[in-house]
Amino acid sequence: MNPELARAESLIRSIPDYPEPGILFRDITPLLADHDALHATTRALIEPFEGTFDVVAGIEARGFILAGAAAIAAGVGLAPIRKAGKLPQPAASIDYALEYGTATVEMHDDLPAGTRVLLIDDVLATGGTRAAGRELVETLGYAVAGISVLFEIDGLGGRDLIGDLHTVFHSA
Repeated sequence: MNPELARAESLIRSIPDYPEPGILFRDITPLLADHDALHATTRALIEPFEGTFDVVAGIEARGFILAGAAAIAAGVGLAPIRKAGKLPQPAASIDYALEYGTATVEMHDDLPAGTRVLLIDDVLATGGTRAAGRELVETLGYAVAGISVLFEIDGLGGRDLIGDLHTVFHSA
């Protein structure tokens, strides 16, 4: 791993029992506050997919931040994937299971049919959110160019559900 990414990874804090007992929350706020760390991780999220996507889709909430930075770096637009009830006119919604509950995500259908979408989010745990995001993008007639996450929590089965994806950092 290059020194910039190693430094960026060192800025991620682990907070036990948040938001519920037994969950180890990864706080990326210090990484986001550091220009060099944010730049290095943004580049690492998009590099494997450069030239293969037309827009970046960020999954609420921390995925918005990373996807926004990635869209600007790549010179493309941003398509938000939001929690239920946050979009004024969602075109489609998908329900899915989380490691600590259930949720629904929604998306507009503002993009031309066949648009190639790079999905970006912060953490891959069990894979439910990313699977729902992929299904939502495909339901709306867009093509998933790839899935990229800041880090993956190994051993929770997310990669088994999602399949091929790009991960910047791995976490036990």
